[in-house]
Amino acid sequence: MSNTPHELADEFPDLVDKMHALKVEDSRFAKLLDEYHEVNRAVHRAETKIEPTDDTHMEDMRKRRMVLKDEIYGMLSA
Repeated sequence: MSNTPHELADEFPDLVDKMHALKVEDSRFAKLLDEYHEVNRAVHRAETKIEPTDDTHMEDMRKRRMVLKDEIYGMLSA
């Protein structure tokens, strides 16, 4: 289990400028970023036992984070 938050700037360092530009230009992209950050923080809090959760909920949150990250990357690479 990783206790390192999966920040998008760390995941896609070469796309930080494009992320910022899309966030400003595209409200759907901005909403996806916000949701990703919300889910990512929840996963990190659960992993560090700040807000423990059961295994099923943890798995669901991780899957949602992965889906959001894939969608964000798809928009960045389009």
